Amino acid sequence: MSTTVATTKSFARTVGPGYQLAKRMLDLLISAAFLLLLLPIWLLIAILIKLDSRGPVLFTNIVVGRGGRRFTLYKFRSMHPASNRDDHRQDVVRNYAEGRATAVDDKGMPIFKTALVDASRITRVGKFLRRSSLDEAPQFWNVLRGEMSVVGPRPALPYEAELYDEAQRRRFLVRPGLTGLYQVSARNRVPISEMLRLDLEYADRQSLWLDILIMAKTPVAMFSGI
Repeated sequence: MSTTVATTKSFARTVGPGYQLAKRMLDLLISAAFLLLLLPIWLLIAILIKLDSRGPVLFTNIVVGRGGRRFTLYKFRSMHPASNRDDHRQDVVRNYAEGRATAVDDKGMPIFKTALVDASRITRVGKFLRRSSLDEAPQFWNVLRGEMSVVGPRPALPYEAELYDEAQRRRFLVRPGLTGLYQVSARNRVPISEMLRLDLEYADRQSLWLDILIMAKTPVAMFSGI
């Protein structure tokens, strides 16, 4: 316990108000620009989603953010409704406890994300949205609202957050992000334990330079399907 508290205090000292202010200003600038300048693309995606399958354009989830506060996360809907929502919870628990992949792809690479295995639920438009991460675009609204940052740990589902130990909960000292060290390094190819390690590494190393470096790597990760 004492080690965790000491690490948390050390982390708090390394992040100054200047960095936090610059990061927030960058978040506001980028999110506003993407939401407004690319509005025609978002409208086109919305039309394609409606033409492709029944259901709402947006999918929402309750996730855990900075300080353990919960908020509504927005995504473009890429899947048909689930018949059994408990499947994902069970897979997360198994992934966290055992580090066991849900499946492997046609190249023999491990997959640690249930939705990528249950391909029948993914819509035709959704396949492209998920592979390119464009389904995450509505989260710029979450960034604008201050619930997320452009760069940070992946938002955690409540039943996932309940599994974390004291040290792993340090990731909640940082706003969750649209992209991050995990997203540009591994993205669905490593177990939750490795994702958490990368998130904590970001929390300990965060700086404006690291944020810019991660943002620069994001387009490659998006379209390469990392």
